[in-house]
Amino acid sequence: MSTATQEIPAITGYTRGPLADGRADWRARDVRDMAGWSYTFSAQERDTLSAALTRALAAGIDIDAVTPNDFPLPGFAPLIDRMLAEIEHGRGLFLLRGFPVDRHTKAELRYMYVGLTRHLGTLMSQSSGGDHIGDVRNFNVDVNSSAGRAYTSKQKLTFHSDQCDIVSLMVLRVAKEGGLSKLASALAIRNEIARTRPDLLDVLHQPFPWSWQEQQPPGDRPWYLQPIYTEQDGRFSSYYIRTHINSSQRYDDAPRLAPRQIEAMDLVDQLANDDEFNFATMFQPGDVQFLNNHVILHSRTAFEDFDEDDRRRHLLRIWLSVPGSRPLHAAMHTLFQDQRAGAVRGGFPSRTGRRVYETTVSAS
Repeated sequence: MSTATQEIPAITGYTRGPLADGRADWRARDVRDMAGWSYTFSAQERDTLSAALTRALAAGIDIDAVTPNDFPLPGFAPLIDRMLAEIEHGRGLFLLRGFPVDRHTKAELRYMYVGLTRHLGTLMSQSSGGDHIGDVRNFNVDVNSSAGRAYTSKQKLTFHSDQCDIVSLMVLRVAKEGGLSKLASALAIRNEIARTRPDLLDVLHQPFPWSWQEQQPPGDRPWYLQPIYTEQDGRFSSYYIRTHINSSQRYDDAPRLAPRQIEAMDLVDQLANDDEFNFATMFQPGDVQFLNNHVILHSRTAFEDFDEDDRRRHLLRIWLSVPGSRPLHAAMHTLFQDQRAGAVRGGFPSRTGRRVYETTVSAS
């Protein structure tokens, strides 16, 4: 029996009141001053990134094999340490600005993005097809379908998290209209629920049915059980994609969502969409965003593209497992097979054994 079909352990012993977990319990007013969680590359640092690319390509190193030693970034260590600390022990988010997207081809930018993020951790597969870079573009996929993946659609995305420790987005082009990025602290929402509806806090710590969205390991059923909230050694983790939970109901053998589970998700959504809790920003070309999926929920407004293909909204996405990540509860074993702090974990293992660095069709 695979890990996906095993029963999850009972969730007990979690904090019943508000939980302290670094500075991750923030409201919109607390992050509007971006100075504490953003950094703009200098001209010299942009040159350093370009020089690392030139060196690695000249050495003939494939994108799949590049290491931090192959992609040297002298002087970047303090910035990388600051980023990892802010993402894991601070607000849970970090934004780099001024990535040299105007200097390089898309193929070069993919390579450079991988080279930079390898200094932070291990790239994880984002689909059963082995996507290690996801192209965030409109592939006309319905996010509510059985195989719907949010990053392949132009539809509005509800607040959610991804199946990895850190999700990163690099912005190549923005949309003609829309595509506003929104962030909310999952911990702030959890603590508000603990204060106002502790009965629903209990519900969120118990198993919900989830659809695999056709990403399940071979031989597994198309749904699994996992809670939305867990806590381990005083560290909080939220994992929430309501469309995937709703999608589980298309399978007759999946447990039916109870009224209290629906009420609990409604409250999470209500708080996440409250302007007191969420922070909205419009991406710029050259932005590189990093989010801790255990403490941050993110969403995006619907967007409309330009008619010309080379002007359409295009972001690149990387999922990361990083040293220093938090321990997870055993109930998270289906998607995070190793729950130890700092373990390499998360993502959807490739069924093909390949690692792919460009999404050419809708994710499968």
